[in-house]
Amino acid sequence: MRVLGVDPGLTRCGFGVVDGAPGRRLSMVDVSVARSSKDEPLERRLLAIEQALEQVLDATQPDAVAVERVFSQHNVRTVMGVAQVSGVVLVAAARRGLPVALHTPSEVKASVTGNGRADKAQVGVMVVRLLGLSEVPKPADAADALALAICHVWRGTAQTKLLDAVAAASRARASSGVVGGTR
Repeated sequence: MRVLGVDPGLTRCGFGVVDGAPGRRLSMVDVSVARSSKDEPLERRLLAIEQALEQVLDATQPDAVAVERVFSQHNVRTVMGVAQVSGVVLVAAARRGLPVALHTPSEVKASVTGNGRADKAQVGVMVVRLLGLSEVPKPADAADALALAICHVWRGTAQTKLLDAVAAASRARASSGVVGGTR
């Protein structure tokens, strides 16, 4: 499975693409960071990020997209920028028919390091170890994007299988005329 991890941000948006499967060795396919200037109007900044995202999608052809879930911060401006970039990513993935998963920062940290409260340095060290890299990708948004992709490879496939099974059971009930477990 090839997963594009996205660490959304309006000034720096990290993209990390990983190949792997649970219980198998992971490999990095691509890592990059899209940047936008604070001096540009919002719509131009979002367009620049969307164009960089489209290039990554074209070049790497992922099977799924994992995005860091927006969480509450004290800085409303930062939250708004992250949410707007996340929306751009969701639309781009939907346009291509790619499944999208949202993972919380603590879920990603726990998946990669075993500790949901790990700091950025610990996440970076584990990304290097898990992907066999020589150094931590810079800036931190790049390493965070790879961590998101790793998290999804390990957790997302199980979640996807479970959701697929629930959907199949629901379709089977609907086609057999069973509603809510009774006829």
